Amino acid sequence: MNEQMYMQRAIELASQGLGHVSPNPLVGCVIVHNEKIIGEGYHYKFGGPHAEIVAINSVKNRELLKSSTLYVTLEPCSHFGKTPPCADTIIQLKIPRVVVASIDPNPLVAGKGIQKMKDAGIKVKTGILEKEYRFLNRRFFTFFEKKRPYIILKWAQSKDGFIDYERNCKTPEIHWISSSYNKILVHKWRSEEMGILVGANTIINDNPQLTNRLWAGKNPVRIVLKNEESFPKESRILDSEAPSIIFSTKHENEINAEVIKIENTDEFIEQVLNKLYERKIISILVEGGRKTLQSFIDNNIWDEARVITGNVSFNNGIKAPIINNTAYYEEFIGNDRFQVYFHHA
Repeated sequence: MNEQMYMQRAIELASQGLGHVSPNPLVGCVIVHNEKIIGEGYHYKFGGPHAEIVAINSVKNRELLKSSTLYVTLEPCSHFGKTPPCADTIIQLKIPRVVVASIDPNPLVAGKGIQKMKDAGIKVKTGILEKEYRFLNRRFFTFFEKKRPYIILKWAQSKDGFIDYERNCKTPEIHWISSSYNKILVHKWRSEEMGILVGANTIINDNPQLTNRLWAGKNPVRIVLKNEESFPKESRILDSEAPSIIFSTKHENEINAEVIKIENTDEFIEQVLNKLYERKIISILVEGGRKTLQSFIDNNIWDEARVITGNVSFNNGIKAPIINNTAYYEEFIGNDRFQVYFHHA
């Protein structure tokens, strides 16, 4: 019996839900009878059936379930949400053995699903490829364990370490650093996260749309950090293409945007993250300028950084953020170098 092989398949299935199920977790499931996969599935849409139910429904001969093993990446739920409890369905169908990669960190579940199945006489095994699954589902685990969104920093920099020339609303020309292919890649990243965050100066200087218009999927919630700056009413952040939240240090009203007043203190970022946690935004992509990006680094509040170094030189301008970690992963995409960093607090 190759438990790791079957769980690896369940993890591969779970990954297909990225960008479609948030704030729910990525979950995959495989059902095995006599060392043969007879059913599989994954949670493919928020509000849709859970992975276990999709896998069960794919089994042609239901009688085989009574002598099968169900492999699932996350502990089956034990409570009523948008769907009935999966643990109850597994018990009703008399599936005798369940293998789980990880216990659910959600306090609504947190071991209750496993205990319910054990109490019904089901043999339950946990911890198979748990580390690999936690990495895949790192947004969900970070949200419940750290009580804040998973934070991905992203920027493009020139070969000589600048992210832009010195620029303002009177010199609005955008100087692209990365290739057109990488622009599409960034829009794919946006589609995978629940929020995208920038500072007010990015809105003033670039007037970005902050959508994933070059990639299919739901646009992220647009989030802006704002002190005393004011940006034009025609700013695209205020259009109806996607929801917008403006965190401001002063009371103000904006069209097509929710404005939340935040105290201008050293805990500004923590206040913002607390509000996003309350709104169940489990992950954000930070695409702000140097000041915004560096503030997350300096406050030691980030989880992942994605850095694209383009095949151009600026010679002067705005220096790129400084990150002292060693790159976890690196590759070249065309002439651009792509590096990924992880922050281990």
